[in-house]
Amino acid sequence: MKKPGGGGGAAVDKKRSRRSYGESSTETPPRKQAAKKDVFQIFAEKVRDHKNLESRWAVLQETRVEYFRGKDFVSFLRNHPDLKNILESDRNLEIEDIGDILLRKNLIVRCDRVVKTLRPGKKKLSTWPAHLELFSEQVFSDNDAFFAWTFVNRWPLWQTLLSFFWPVLTIAICLFPVYPHRCKLFILYFCAGLLLLILTLLLLRAFVFGSLWILLGKRVWIFPNILAEEATLKELFQFWPKKDEDERPKWTARLFYTIVAVVVILLLRHHAPDEAARARYQKRVSNIIDDVLEWSPSLALSGMMEKQTVFNATDPDSNVTDGSKTTTEQTAQPEDVEGDIITDEHEVEQPIENSEDTDHQ
Repeated sequence: MKKPGGGGGAAVDKKRSRRSYGESSTETPPRKQAAKKDVFQIFAEKVRDHKNLESRWAVLQETRVEYFRGKDFVSFLRNHPDLKNILESDRNLEIEDIGDILLRKNLIVRCDRVVKTLRPGKKKLSTWPAHLELFSEQVFSDNDAFFAWTFVNRWPLWQTLLSFFWPVLTIAICLFPVYPHRCKLFILYFCAGLLLLILTLLLLRAFVFGSLWILLGKRVWIFPNILAEEATLKELFQFWPKKDEDERPKWTARLFYTIVAVVVILLLRHHAPDEAARARYQKRVSNIIDDVLEWSPSLALSGMMEKQTVFNATDPDSNVTDGSKTTTEQTAQPEDVEGDIITDEHEVEQPIENSEDTDHQ
């Protein structure tokens, strides 16, 4: 006989096992949880790669780091609130709280400027210091606070392609002598034009800066980021600089540098080469360029073959030495003949002198 309630107990156990299996299936396995990337890591990468967040490079404990200012971070997130959607459930957090979480997760670190005193002639500290040090309190702030990224940023696709392109460019430069003549001319004129453009731009910058500094006391560098180590393409070709916030130079300094500039110009004009020297230099440079452009592997191989044929056409070493001996003997014979003629002349002169002496006696 079956026990009462036995079947019911088995049914309850099956229901419990099904319920436990269903609950376990809804939960995320620990491996998948570990594989899931942190939303704050994704948020930090998006913010760092964004072009509207202004950043610079500096040296922190002998390491180059990319850093930003706290006030720029606050204004950036206020202007781009859609980036907070990456944080999912934490999208409603305040900007200061997001900064503190990034600090706790070691995605950023708070820094401070190394030079905290004003330099002579400066009204305020540098906006973007080149040397940083760790700040004692790792708390987010937008009051003259700097924060450096601690993670390594992923390389974009164009940098990866460029890393493969550099070896190809190096090999192409090494193979320049074997290029066709027209290709050599194109590369020569292109490089010469590019170099002339760069030198003209630098000289124009210096002329504009010196003229405005001497006449008006203003520090104006056109194309201010043209020599910057880290700059975007838009910043690199920025024409007009930002407002000059430094102290205006004294008139004595402007007068002194005016005199120095005039003296240097007069010295360069006095010691400038004349037309003949310029023509000689131009001819020398043109000869060098012609040698480079006209060289080709076929000419080099033909020259080597001509040397080889000339070497094979010569006599063996023994014949060469015999021939050299005969030539030396032939060259020595005229000297001996001349010696004999000279001795004969002396012999003829001696009897004449003796005859003169006898006549006097």
